[in-house]
Amino acid sequence: MGLSVGIVGLPNVGKSSLFNALTKSTNAQSANYPFCTIDPNKAIVDVPDARLKALADIVKPERIQHSSVEFVDIAGLIKGASAGEGLGNQFLAHVKECAVILHVVRCFEDDDITHVSGEVNPLSDIETIEVELILADIQTLQKRLERLVKLAKSNKEAQASLEIANALLAHLNELKPASSFKDREHPVFLALNQELRFLSAKEVIFVANVDEAHVSGLNAHALKVQALAQERGAGFVVLCAKLEEELVGMDENEALEFLQSLGVESSGLDQVISLGFKALGLMSYFTAGVKEVRAWTIVKGSSAPTAAGVIHKDFEKGFIKAETIAYEDFIAYGGEAGAKAKGALRVEGKDYIVQDGDVMHFRFNV
Repeated sequence: MGLSVGIVGLPNVGKSSLFNALTKSTNAQSANYPFCTIDPNKAIVDVPDARLKALADIVKPERIQHSSVEFVDIAGLIKGASAGEGLGNQFLAHVKECAVILHVVRCFEDDDITHVSGEVNPLSDIETIEVELILADIQTLQKRLERLVKLAKSNKEAQASLEIANALLAHLNELKPASSFKDREHPVFLALNQELRFLSAKEVIFVANVDEAHVSGLNAHALKVQALAQERGAGFVVLCAKLEEELVGMDENEALEFLQSLGVESSGLDQVISLGFKALGLMSYFTAGVKEVRAWTIVKGSSAPTAAGVIHKDFEKGFIKAETIAYEDFIAYGGEAGAKAKGALRVEGKDYIVQDGDVMHFRFNV
């Protein structure tokens, strides 16, 4: 399973428009009929990070390079997808390959855009998608249970696994997601999830897609989605996907002025990207030189040698030490020389766990 964010929702809720805006392109087909997206569109998207500009203002590099995150535009799911409706099995397989779900929910009224159920009802739409994910998980788990039952006859370890698996199946059969299973921290569940990649166990970010008139304030539909997200402790963003797509053709200042004229301080798109990046368990450390100021993407909790290996595997193999300055110190003391003079430059070894925003320089044997 790749570290990617899958854009999921019913047909015609604005997924492809959102994807187009994310990629600053129009390569995801958008049309007023279900399943205009069949094969998943994939794109690597820059992660917005104001810290890069602050570093660049000090270092004056030739270029700036952001961290990145992969988004996957998955075709619209419908009721019955787990049974193959609307090419559902194929689409659900695409969801399985993603680590985080970005659930786009239609929160706008428009008679010109078809709604698969005939009316805009965000909570019902969310339930439709979630039930299909749970039903797909039930099918997957039942197949695994058939093997466990045979193994349990002669294997005590399989017997223990069978007990947890049966409890999980009972939970799913109540149409409750795997993410709310009471024993989700149990080693058996963790092993099953790693193997089977339960769709309903994935972290979810809800996106309320509103019309332009409500982009600066939540309408009744979006408020319902926000309340559900808060109840579950899930991420939530409100935006107008159509508007975000239109902003693609504007330069940065023009786009900002236009958003502010609508009463919006910043693009909801940036929030989507940042939330997706964090939900994947990723963070950035920096290298800062006259050639380049760059954010490097690593998994939270990575050691210094692992972080070095993101630049080049030889850096990891021959790792000696990492000269490290906290981002705040780098800015406060006006760069590497100032931080070093103030004793803020640290020499870290192989056991050092890299912190978000560290500015690093690696020493290694060739």
